[in-house]
Amino acid sequence: MRNKKPPFEITNAMIDHVAEIAELVGRLTSTNQLSANPTLRRTNRIRTIHGSLAIEQNTLTLEQVTAVLNGKQVLAPPKDIAEVKNAYEIYERLDELNPFSVDDLLTAHSIMTRGLVDESGVFRSKPVGVVDQEGHILHFVTLPQYVPDLVMELLGWTKNNDVHMLIRSCVFHYEFELIHPFADGNGRVGRLWHTLLLSKWNPAFAWLPVESITHDRQQEYYAAINASNDAGESTMFIEFMLSAIKASLIDAISTSDAMSDEPIDKTTIRWNQIEKFLKTHEFIMNADVRELCGVSAATANRILARMVTDGELVRYHKGGYWMYIPKYTYCNFGIYIQ
Repeated sequence: MRNKKPPFEITNAMIDHVAEIAELVGRLTSTNQLSANPTLRRTNRIRTIHGSLAIEQNTLTLEQVTAVLNGKQVLAPPKDIAEVKNAYEIYERLDELNPFSVDDLLTAHSIMTRGLVDESGVFRSKPVGVVDQEGHILHFVTLPQYVPDLVMELLGWTKNNDVHMLIRSCVFHYEFELIHPFADGNGRVGRLWHTLLLSKWNPAFAWLPVESITHDRQQEYYAAINASNDAGESTMFIEFMLSAIKASLIDAISTSDAMSDEPIDKTTIRWNQIEKFLKTHEFIMNADVRELCGVSAATANRILARMVTDGELVRYHKGGYWMYIPKYTYCNFGIYIQ
């Protein structure tokens, strides 16, 4: 049956969490720190990627993930480095994704697992079982022939149900993991989609490191999944995830409050202008910076050089000119730079 309600109960604890989260979101967005500070957004994005991948046994530390995304050499398994670059690319494209589209879900999986698995960007073709960290089978999941219809049904329910999105997104996360639609990458894509759904409710969630909090509470995360599996419904998982979302907001507000007395400096203002320009242009040049920021050619060069050093931009030579592009473009498309 299309859009059949997944089994869960709305509890007083959930209602309390939703009210507290809504209040915290209002407090965070009122400070405007996330939208005004690209460095904070990038830091949170890196924490998000590190947390989500670490849950799946990626060995890179937060410092190594940061180094990889800054284009530095890191001594680590190539698979782990590829996971970081792939995850960064799809998180950077979050605002392009429709959270209710099967095609977009498959696209996200293809980017997240590119070069890592045979069945990338397609639903799995074989039966699988979910195992714990010791290799014990926790449960067998949906047979592959039923996966496409169940995913469409889940997306339809998530889109059309009138339960608060904070709860709906948690239900989706749990049911998605239960269906286990892919041969690999289900956890990474499930957490990505949870963030995507939340960001459509409030854009601030695109930059909140909920996955980092989930990693910090990894044992509770798996315990909530297992308890919900045993109960045959997702209530306990929803309560856990709402508490993790609330914790991520408290962490973000604490960081924001620590910065609230600091004026936004020229570097931040200039980066905001450059970042906005790059949303509609493939690259930026010295002349563009001069016009955007009202500075001399020499100052424009210093601004761009600083952003290269800080890992925001990379430069490459083409047609006798230096052009500058966002770091993630280089990381994922291998453009030659000097």
